Amino acid sequence: MRRMPRSFAAFLLSASLTVSLQGQQMNPFTTLMQKADAHAAAHHAVKPALSPNDATILNGAVPVAELQRSGIKVVPWTTNDPEKIRAMIRVGADQGYAIDGLISDRPDILQRVLAEERAVSPANAARLKNFNVSGHRGGRGLRPENTLPAFEAGLDSLIDTIETDTGVTTDHVSLIWHDQFLNPQSCRRADGQPYTLENRVYIRDISMPDAQATFICDKLHFGADQKNDLALSPVAVAFAAKEKLMSPYVPTYAEQLFRFADFYAEYYKTGPGKTHPEAKARAAAAARVHFNLETKVLPDRLPPAVAGAQDVNVPKEMFDNHTVSPQVFVDTLCGAIARHHLESRADVQSFDFRTLILVEEQFPKIPTYYLTDNPKILASEFVPAALRQ
Repeated sequence: MRRMPRSFAAFLLSASLTVSLQGQQMNPFTTLMQKADAHAAAHHAVKPALSPNDATILNGAVPVAELQRSGIKVVPWTTNDPEKIRAMIRVGADQGYAIDGLISDRPDILQRVLAEERAVSPANAARLKNFNVSGHRGGRGLRPENTLPAFEAGLDSLIDTIETDTGVTTDHVSLIWHDQFLNPQSCRRADGQPYTLENRVYIRDISMPDAQATFICDKLHFGADQKNDLALSPVAVAFAAKEKLMSPYVPTYAEQLFRFADFYAEYYKTGPGKTHPEAKARAAAAARVHFNLETKVLPDRLPPAVAGAQDVNVPKEMFDNHTVSPQVFVDTLCGAIARHHLESRADVQSFDFRTLILVEEQFPKIPTYYLTDNPKILASEFVPAALRQ
């Protein structure tokens, strides 16, 4: 029997593989990060990372090992239950890999479980050596979220990264808050006047000085372990006095957070906290802590996959976009990072990938984190066409 020419055989093999691949739908997380990586590389930007919902890690939807082989870090959000934290830490244990870190409202619990898992064996200790512990909104399970005391609680837990959220005020400052407005669930007016959803104040409609002169965000609403006793936050109290804030619980902003981390380190290195049993560890952790800063910008149109999941009890207008443009977000937040020369310690994360594209193009030294939830959204108009499956 006459042999088929090698070149023709190779052609047939290539064609059959192409047909096979076309018949399969690529993993949406792989597609997203391949395209994001290509975009970042084209602009000489830092390799992007993926920050998926923890459920998509546990159900195997995110191909962690595959992404890591291409240099993509995977840092999921937001896990608080001790046994679920343990399950997340054990992902990949049988194959010798691990997720790169985890975001938690309870960094104290995360640190405890991580220490237990590292102690299981030398191999486990090696696998988890560089595991990144990130405090969600500082440490929302311990103090009212996104406040100086919450960031202090996270630093007390020796976190590697402070995860937080930003909006943009009228004077173009990166105010730290999760919602588009200062939420009355967390915030009250300092003058005692009623503050409700009906008279809510959007971040884009207030200046930073006015926000700090008007609101105190110390309300408790996240479990029994969340406390607002100022005796638990001595560094925040001292820093607030230094910055002439009316309360440690006034809304803060990115550049103030950067100063706070430095202040915290000095507080335990040379200041009143230097005799604390963990002073050395706390000072060292704060001196190198990273900042994972989310841009809380909504796209102009929410896709059905998102809009359909909206709580029917929440007024529709609360889902409308009351934020500034992605470009203004990038100019404001990345400008603050650059002014403090923190490109190596600050990341920008977002569900709005338009923002991340701009960061990669205009501030290539600042790493980007692609936040994801439902993988179906990755094929929707929610994702810019250049990154869509």
